[in-house]
Amino acid sequence: MPVGQEKIKLTLQDANLQLALYNGTGRLKDKRTVAVAPDVLPDYQELRDSANQLKRHTMENLDYYLQQVEANVVAHGGKVIFCKDGPEVADFVLGLAKERKASLIVKSKSMTTEEIDLNEKLEEHDLESVETDLGEYIIQLAHEKPYHIVAPALHMTRHQVADLFVKKLGVEREIVIEKQTMIARRVLREKFLAADIGITGANFVVADSGAVVIIENEGNARLTSSAPRIHIAVAGLEKLIPRAADLAVFLKLLGRSASGQPLSVYTSFLSGPRREGEQDGPEEFYLVLLDNGRTRLLADREKRESLFCIRCGACLNTCPVYRKIGGHSYPGVYSGPIGAIITPQYQGVSANPWLPFASSLCGACKDVCPVKIDIPRLLLDLRSEVIESQQSDVQSRMERLSFKVWSWVMRTPWAYEFGGIMAQSLMPLASIFGPLKAWVSQREAPEIAPKSFRKMWRERGRK
Repeated sequence: MPVGQEKIKLTLQDANLQLALYNGTGRLKDKRTVAVAPDVLPDYQELRDSANQLKRHTMENLDYYLQQVEANVVAHGGKVIFCKDGPEVADFVLGLAKERKASLIVKSKSMTTEEIDLNEKLEEHDLESVETDLGEYIIQLAHEKPYHIVAPALHMTRHQVADLFVKKLGVEREIVIEKQTMIARRVLREKFLAADIGITGANFVVADSGAVVIIENEGNARLTSSAPRIHIAVAGLEKLIPRAADLAVFLKLLGRSASGQPLSVYTSFLSGPRREGEQDGPEEFYLVLLDNGRTRLLADREKRESLFCIRCGACLNTCPVYRKIGGHSYPGVYSGPIGAIITPQYQGVSANPWLPFASSLCGACKDVCPVKIDIPRLLLDLRSEVIESQQSDVQSRMERLSFKVWSWVMRTPWAYEFGGIMAQSLMPLASIFGPLKAWVSQREAPEIAPKSFRKMWRERGRK
C-alpha cells in the first residue's frame, strides 16, 4: 500500500484525530460563512470577481511585473534574488549566513519555505533556524509538517503539546493553553534577541512599490522582520500583485476566508532596509522570488489559474475528503483541494498519481475559493493526464470499447433490464471480491430494491 494511503487508513481509524479534524475545520468554516454573509459583506461576489481578474492579469503579464518589482526593491536599498528551486534558496541563505558570520535564524510562518524544506537544509549545515509562529514552533519541535495551511498544529491536543514541551523544552507539564503560549513566548523572545537573520514569507508582493505585505495574528512576523539585522523575504512568483490599491480587494477576502476575521490583527508593509534616521528595521533586506515549478505551470493556459491561490485554507475547511483524511495524508506540504492540484503540477503527475483522485468533485472548494479557482475542472484535467500517462494503447482501446458497450446498453431496453438483474444478483459478491470492496470498507453499500422500476411499472399496468 502506498505511503499516502497507509496514512489515510491510520487517520480514519483514529477517533480522537477525526474529532479534532472535524471540530477544527468546522469552526473555521462556520466563521467564514458568517463573515461573508450578504448582510455582512454584500459585495462579496464582486470582490471574488475582482480578485480573479487581478490574479489573471498579473499572471498573464508576470514578466513585466517582475521587472517592476525588482527595480522598486533596488530603489529602496534592497536586493532581489531569483531562485530556480529550493536548493538555490538554501545556497543563498547559507552563503549569506557564512559571509555575515550568522549562526541563528528566526522564521515567521511561511508555506513557501515549508515547500522547499528550508529549515532542514539549513540545519544540515549546523545553522539553527527557529519557527516563531506558535503552531509552526510546535510542529517544528515535533519534527512534523504543517497539518493545515492556516492552523499548522490543528491535529494536536493541548495534552500532546504539554508532553512535547516537557520533552523538548524541559519545563513542567502545563495543559492550560494560555500558559503553554507563555512558555513558548519566553523561549522565543530570547531567540529574537539573539538572531542574526530573520526569514519571512510574503502574502503579497506589490510591484509598483516593491513592498512585501505580511499578514498575521501573533506579531511574530514583525519581530522576525525588524529585530535581526538582516531580513530575507521568500515568496513564490505568484505572490505578485500590480498596485497597492489592489490590496483592498485581497485584504477584504483573505482574513474572512481563512479564519472569519474581517481583517487579521497585523498587516505589515515592508519595503527595504532601515533608512537613515529610522530606529527600527533591518540593515539589509533581500527578496527571494522562487520558481520551483511555477513557470512551468504558468506556461499552461488551462492550468495557470492554480497560481491564483492566496493560501487562505478555505477549501480545506469545506472539503469532505480533507476533513476525513487530514493534512499529513497528502504527500506535499500543501494539503486539501489546493494541494491536490498544485502538488502534481509542481512535482509531476507521475510522482503521486492518486492525488488528483482524492476528491469527491462535490464543488464545495470552488464555491468558497475567494479568487474563484475552478478546482474541480483542474482535478479532472489532471486525472486525464494520469490516465494517459499510465494507459497503454491496448488499455486505451479497451476503455473506448467499454464506453461503447455502456452506451449501447443504456440505449437498449432489454439489455438495460438484463443488466439490472445481473447487478442485483452479483452485488453481494462484488462488494467482497470486486471493485466495490474498497468502497464498502468505509461505508455501507446501499441495498438494491427487490423490484426494478420497469417491473413495477409493468405490474401497475396489469392492475
